[in-house]
Amino acid sequence: MSSPPHTPRTPGTSPPSRTPDVLVVGGGIVGLVTAWRAAQRGLVTAVVDPGPGGGAAQVAAGMLAAVTELHHGEQTLLALNLASARRYPEFAAELTELTGQDLGYRSCGTLAVALDADDRAHLRELHALQQRSGLESEWLSGRECRRLEPMLAPGVRGGLRVDGDHQIDPRRLARALVAACERAGVVFHRVWAERLTVGRGDRATGVVTADGTTLAAGQVVLAGGSLSGRLRGVPEAVLPPVRPVKGQVLRLTMPRTHGPLLNRTVRAVVRGSHVYLVPRESGELVVGATSEELGWDTTVTAGGVYELLRDAHELVPGITELPLTETRAGLRPGSPDNAPLLGPTALDGLLLATGHYRNGVLLTPVTGDVMAHALTTGELPDEARPFTPRRFGAGPALPELPASSELSEQPV
Repeated sequence: MSSPPHTPRTPGTSPPSRTPDVLVVGGGIVGLVTAWRAAQRGLVTAVVDPGPGGGAAQVAAGMLAAVTELHHGEQTLLALNLASARRYPEFAAELTELTGQDLGYRSCGTLAVALDADDRAHLRELHALQQRSGLESEWLSGRECRRLEPMLAPGVRGGLRVDGDHQIDPRRLARALVAACERAGVVFHRVWAERLTVGRGDRATGVVTADGTTLAAGQVVLAGGSLSGRLRGVPEAVLPPVRPVKGQVLRLTMPRTHGPLLNRTVRAVVRGSHVYLVPRESGELVVGATSEELGWDTTVTAGGVYELLRDAHELVPGITELPLTETRAGLRPGSPDNAPLLGPTALDGLLLATGHYRNGVLLTPVTGDVMAHALTTGELPDEARPFTPRRFGAGPALPELPASSELSEQPV
């Protein structure tokens, strides 16, 4: 990829009235952090999205679980997850200082528990994998788990305490990123992008929006979550191979007259299904999430709600006494290896920041840094090179979109 077409301006100055250096397609958390960091590097930046700050911010639980989310065969992704988790305290502090907004960042830790012998064996395997990977986690007996979290069910057989896995409120994070972008001079075009434009020399030159406006830019970043593969005009050879993976999530609320039900994130595998409970300081309790390969369907189903409440009740029986205040479904952008696609593509001027699957919120800080580096140098930093979009060939054909375009396209 060639070097950026414009000399970066001085951060904090007003952008001149000319073609932006960078146009980010997608205003979810990933797109916003990309735009913010690019603008901080002095690049004149714009975002095209009908509702910046939507998508993931409205559905995701916000677990920063690099350790407890570890899976076999994902050691390369683990390195990126850990790099991003390490940046979160400073990242959150920077955003809060800049915008004056509380992000709901909590270093309360995570407790993964087992309810039967099979679940306990699964957790033991995870603990062994964590130790082999040099990660910090502590095995606890059932009694020790209940000492930490007294509202856990009496049948809990053991668990893993991971103090380094934190949480953040993605809705607050998204609002703060919008504010940070505005302060950095990022221009928002609140409309859908419909088609990529490609100019002479096979270079991406901008997009055409739903209202027929042509937006030109020196470089285009496609950061549309699961919809990233739906932008028309993208050559098949560089089409992002992302698929939608549905996740249903519930929100309940502790009455203000009561103390917190839980003090930290609690998660488990119940009869083969993953469930987590994420308590907020506000008294909100997030329960999730299903994982369903159902194309573009974002329907909240009775079965999904039932399964989540059933599994959560087995962990914390008192949960069924709480008011159910919200049910949502969103779409995670899954790639063939469930790792993100970051940086330049084979089409000059087109970069990707998508495919984060279940780690979109966790990877926000490192994604912003990686994309800013790529936009200003034309290259990926070493930590992100395994996640180049060029590791895949042409993207697979995706199912047709439903008639309604009102999709929550970001990870949950």
